[in-house]
Amino acid sequence: MRVVSGKYKGKSLKAVPGNSTRPTTDKVKEALFNIIGPYFDGGLCLDLFAGSGGLGIEALSRGVDKVLFIDRDGKAIQTIHDNLKQCQAEEQAEVYRNDANRALKAIIKRELIFDYIFLDPPYAKQQLKEIIEVIDKNGLLNEQGLIVCEHSTDVKLPTAIQGLTQIKQETYGIITISIYAKSSLMEN
Repeated sequence: MRVVSGKYKGKSLKAVPGNSTRPTTDKVKEALFNIIGPYFDGGLCLDLFAGSGGLGIEALSRGVDKVLFIDRDGKAIQTIHDNLKQCQAEEQAEVYRNDANRALKAIIKRELIFDYIFLDPPYAKQQLKEIIEVIDKNGLLNEQGLIVCEHSTDVKLPTAIQGLTQIKQETYGIITISIYAKSSLMEN
């Protein structure tokens, strides 16, 4: 696993030890960023089920200003710290060990608004629709922002979730990427 493009291009990233997480493959990561970027002019990003931190670090490499990394697994948190250090990107990151629902409550209290939100939960415990509803209801996504969901192909997400519309869906083997934007953005 490595950083595909940007200022950290080619840097090797560690995977989380054990079988509790499955990292996004370089091929899927490259395809995903070609859809949403491929490069960014700043912005704030949330990597909610961060695992190794690969998606958030790729976003930093491609120009995002700051990423909040959240995972509930202690080994994942250590791996994120190691990968940020490898890229010398610690100053552009906040890393928290927490479950998704508690983390979202803390983010709501801080009144943070994100340009990009990555949701790549464990396939066995997906609550993507519910999490997206919380994000939309609490205004955590900026008007031009995007939510990127990675899920197994057997998970079928609705084309609209509250005030958000699915703008793109691509399948890569057993993985599907679904991207949501504000419905008001689609009307313009």
